[in-house]
Amino acid sequence: MNKDVENVELENEEVNKDINKEVDEEVVEETSSELENEKASEEANQDEKKSKKDKKEKKKNKKDKKDEQIEDLTDRLKRQMAEFDNFRKRTEKEKAQMFDMGAKTILEKVLPIVDNFERGLSAVTEEEKDSAFADGMEKIYKQLVTELEKAGVKPIECVGEEFDPAKHNAVMQVESDEVEVGCVAQELLKGYTYKDEVLRHSMVAVAQ
Repeated sequence: MNKDVENVELENEEVNKDINKEVDEEVVEETSSELENEKASEEANQDEKKSKKDKKEKKKNKKDKKDEQIEDLTDRLKRQMAEFDNFRKRTEKEKAQMFDMGAKTILEKVLPIVDNFERGLSAVTEEEKDSAFADGMEKIYKQLVTELEKAGVKPIECVGEEFDPAKHNAVMQVESDEVEVGCVAQELLKGYTYKDEVLRHSMVAVAQ
């Protein structure tokens, strides 16, 4: 009887061992499966993150390239505008210089006419000053001088002034009690400036 009980107990122990072994194997399999699933899920998440990162990088690179193109075009536009502005200023300056050169050429030819008017008026006698001819000559002379002043032509002051070779052309030296030595004593031919530049030097006699 006791022997039968022992045999039954041994059989039960072996059955329990088999059951425990099967349970352990199932647990191991489930654990492995879960680990594999977690690993697969983690890899999938990493792939997704990498994909998103790659897309973001591509988008950023595309945006950076577009910004670079915009900056390049903007810089080129600014440089072209600056070059055009410099060209416009240079052209305007050249046009003004050409105009002044042309004006000087014409004014230099007009000045002898003014000289002749002055000589003619200075030769008018006291009896002839009230004549219609002398009056007409005086009015034409004043009109001519007025228009020259409007154009920027002004006579050079010289008598009593210190001799200045930049404005005066000395043709003789004279003794004078009225001005100091080295100053202009007489004006032989009136000089003129055009826009602060000497158009014609004054022909003078300098006191010694």
